[in-house]
Amino acid sequence: MNVKALICMLMLVLPALPAHPQGFAGLGQDAQGFALPAPRALIFPADHGAHDDFRIEWWYLTATLTGPDGTPYGAQWTLFRTALAPGEAAGWSSPQLWMGHAAVTTPKTHLVAETLARGGIGQAGVTADPFAAWIDDWQMVGRAAAGQDVLSALDLTAEGADFSFALALDATGPLVPQGDGGYSVKSAAGQASMYYSQPFYTVAGNITVKGAEIPVTGQAWLDREWSSQPLAADQTGWDWFSLMFDDGARLMGFRLRDGGAGFTSGTWIAPDGAPVPLPPGALTVTPLETTVAGGRVLPTTWRVELPSRVLDVTVRAMNPQAWMDTLVPYWEGPISIAGTHAGRGYLEMTGY
Repeated sequence: MNVKALICMLMLVLPALPAHPQGFAGLGQDAQGFALPAPRALIFPADHGAHDDFRIEWWYLTATLTGPDGTPYGAQWTLFRTALAPGEAAGWSSPQLWMGHAAVTTPKTHLVAETLARGGIGQAGVTADPFAAWIDDWQMVGRAAAGQDVLSALDLTAEGADFSFALALDATGPLVPQGDGGYSVKSAAGQASMYYSQPFYTVAGNITVKGAEIPVTGQAWLDREWSSQPLAADQTGWDWFSLMFDDGARLMGFRLRDGGAGFTSGTWIAPDGAPVPLPPGALTVTPLETTVAGGRVLPTTWRVELPSRVLDVTVRAMNPQAWMDTLVPYWEGPISIAGTHAGRGYLEMTGY
């Protein structure tokens, strides 16, 4: 049995990845001896690295890009860590499993790649300082100047069968804690994660789509999140929005679906990076139009309302067929924003 086949088998039998619409890591399951988030100050650069005592973690970057002729594009680079048991060990004794997703989206195509790895053997991992995250030859590598946060400048690469990208990212604003100083509540019952973002990257580089190299510029958003049981047992998935407005403000918002009204929360981010956590229910997200993608019916046009900021916008998928046909499938793609505010962003939908 080759390494990839072994990893696939492990991930398929892992209780953290059930055949259940919750998708990533069976996030409504009991924590089973793993650490649980608690309110605390974020610690940098240490928190940029892995938290092996938690069951699930990700380094998640999305970029809204534009080519020289004005064509919009999107790029995604994600490294997931999932643990069979708390802690780390050397070699094949490591309980850590790693999964990478990369995608390039155009108005007409959505190209996806996935790679899997076992921890402990150097095939995948993260170091906090100097910062590097990798799986096989996919790389997110820091190049920050001395004295700057290690995530303030990154080089990003990935390659799939029909696409690749090489992007340089430079932060123009600060790291932003989500929730209460980084403690992000996900349900009325109190499930939570540790969560922060860098939503202020400018981007320059190249994407390659089916052999054609395209220079691009744009903006990017990095999410860092870890937990062991961030969803309640009745929550079946989420709708997550990262909105980057033309006036420099940002909004992170999510709805966790539970068969009823759902649980919504998020963070308003001022142009200078000052975060304003939103109480549950302050944000309203309403599906307007649906698309059949990956055999699922999903809302790909939404109304997003935040009365406290006089925000009422329609967000629309650039490519409604941005289905991630991966081991645990989901929808992820760039969106346009119009209404009281204009801009671009990303939408992720799981559990459909």
